[in-house]
Amino acid sequence: MSSKLNSLEKSPHILVLGMGGTIAGLAPNPADQPLQYQTGQVEVESLLTHIESAVPKSLKLVSKQVANINSQNLTEGLLSNLGEVVRASLANTEVLGLVITHGTDTIEETGVFLQLTCGNYAQILGKRVILTGAMLPSNAAQADGPSNLLDAIRWASTPLDNCPGGIYAVMDGRGCMAMDLAKRHGTALNAPIQASPSSSVGLFNPSWLWGVKAKQAAWTEDLPIPKGDEWPWVEILTSHAGARAETINIWLNSRVKGLVLAGSGMGGLHDAWKDSLIAAVKQGVALVRTTRTGAGATLSDIPEKDLEGCLASGTLSAPRARIALQLALNAEKQAQLTSKSLTWQDFFARIAVLPEFR
Repeated sequence: MSSKLNSLEKSPHILVLGMGGTIAGLAPNPADQPLQYQTGQVEVESLLTHIESAVPKSLKLVSKQVANINSQNLTEGLLSNLGEVVRASLANTEVLGLVITHGTDTIEETGVFLQLTCGNYAQILGKRVILTGAMLPSNAAQADGPSNLLDAIRWASTPLDNCPGGIYAVMDGRGCMAMDLAKRHGTALNAPIQASPSSSVGLFNPSWLWGVKAKQAAWTEDLPIPKGDEWPWVEILTSHAGARAETINIWLNSRVKGLVLAGSGMGGLHDAWKDSLIAAVKQGVALVRTTRTGAGATLSDIPEKDLEGCLASGTLSAPRARIALQLALNAEKQAQLTSKSLTWQDFFARIAVLPEFR
């Protein structure tokens, strides 16, 4: 096995991309305080060295450091960079599959971004992109990073008959489609995946594979990757007891292009927002409604009829809906440049109606 950029790049290999995060973190006092650590301290090549003995000798690994950050500081420019690297790597005939080590705080944003910009391409080429990370730093006694990384490498390299190409994720011995990631716990080892429809990494059961194929069959065209400085400005606002119209009004004097509205329950929005949201639509601000609960689908005209110009998010959580709306707005802009009469609603609706795992 080798994890260096050398002649192995010219032979079949798994490419491991490093983005930083807890999996690459170090704790000053790991024995007594493993949760006090600095992220993005260890390069991906070193992470691979630690699992070298467990990787089959016949499997060649090549690593590339894309970033080494605390994922809470993930930027849109880094997403664009990662997306371009992933697409170029998928096109490389020597790359059998990809693994991405990533911080768990924003892994769900990266998961939906890669699905919507590279998912169909990966499926067509029959290659898997596997996101993984860790909840404990690399020098903690019970560090979960090595096992997660090994599982991701195994999944990326497993025969295509076992699972189709696409964008996936693995944590704590379980796997899911990457766009279903949702971190809903602060410390659990399976935090990014515990609320996601999942399947055992070691056993791809028929019902789960049927769900994967149904979802992939509905996603037939990837959205363009925005350039680093072309991402539309979209914010997330949460409805709550005592919500005020000013929460919306302050954005009407900005250059914001879209708002994701995390409503209560099934996505209900406080009445105090109604007039301001109508004004936002008239001003051309794109609106998407989701639920602040973190789980369950947000459906059109439920619990009340949607404002004209506001779309329901389907199963997308607020962070994922924000990325999807940004990509839809960018796709609308690119369509207009080629005289195509497609709107952001056309693109977002394709995402929101993707089949739901049950």
